[in-house]
Amino acid sequence: MAQAQQKRSELDAKAKQGETVVPGGTGGKSLEAQQHLAEGRSKGGQTRKEQLGTEGYQELGSKGGQTRKEQLGTEGYQELGSKGGQARKEQLGTEGYKEMGSKGGEARKEEMGSEGYKEMGRKGGLSTTEKSGQERVEEEGIEIDESKYRTKT
Repeated sequence: MAQAQQKRSELDAKAKQGETVVPGGTGGKSLEAQQHLAEGRSKGGQTRKEQLGTEGYQELGSKGGQTRKEQLGTEGYQELGSKGGQARKEQLGTEGYKEMGSKGGEARKEEMGSEGYKEMGRKGGLSTTEKSGQERVEEEGIEIDESKYRTKT
């Protein structure tokens, strides 16, 4: 019990220094304020999703992501994603992060079908630190059947 209180005190101190310690709590000046902000934002998002429907809400998020990408440029957007991934890894721990990735891969494999997932992996396996898989496909004339990528309907 004392350990949990100590952890809360540490998080509260960080929040008072301007650090976001609760996902969705950005701007809160204390741990409690960040928790309230995160809860309110979550409820607001759920309400908006109910208003727009799942597809409309996804489209809204996609448009927001594109706008942010245009604002930051490709490099800045990639850095933002990397920081987000690191933050999530810290939240879940190494094992939890691996499990999340595994579940995501399995879900994608189920959506695409085994053949499409293998073809996508073939292309991804071509990437190097200097070039993306797509660049190597184009430069070296490697055949990748992207029609296999399509999500099953």
